[in-house]
Amino acid sequence: MSPAANHAHQAATNFSLVGILVHDLARNKLRVLLYLMVIVSSIAVVLASHYNRQQNIELESLMQQRDELDVQWRNLVLEQRALTEHNRIEAMVQKQLDMHRPSADQEVVIKIK
Repeated sequence: MSPAANHAHQAATNFSLVGILVHDLARNKLRVLLYLMVIVSSIAVVLASHYNRQQNIELESLMQQRDELDVQWRNLVLEQRALTEHNRIEAMVQKQLDMHRPSADQEVVIKIK
């Protein structure tokens, strides 16, 4: 067989192979549709799993941030309680402003009608 004839025979074989594939696909439309649906649903499962993982990562990050903010809030509450303690305020007023609690005879009661 000459190279030209061999090439022509391969082209005819390739063409006939493509024709056979197209004919088979056209004949089994339901199977092709089912195969495509399986491929599409598998891609959907992969995408849903990826989305779920991303959401779980974000949820864990937000929960960690919430815990850190909760600790910070508790520390601020403790600090506020320490700063507003009556004895501390009274000591600061006496020391910095030179103020003192009036005695009973220095108190003045005002009545409003």
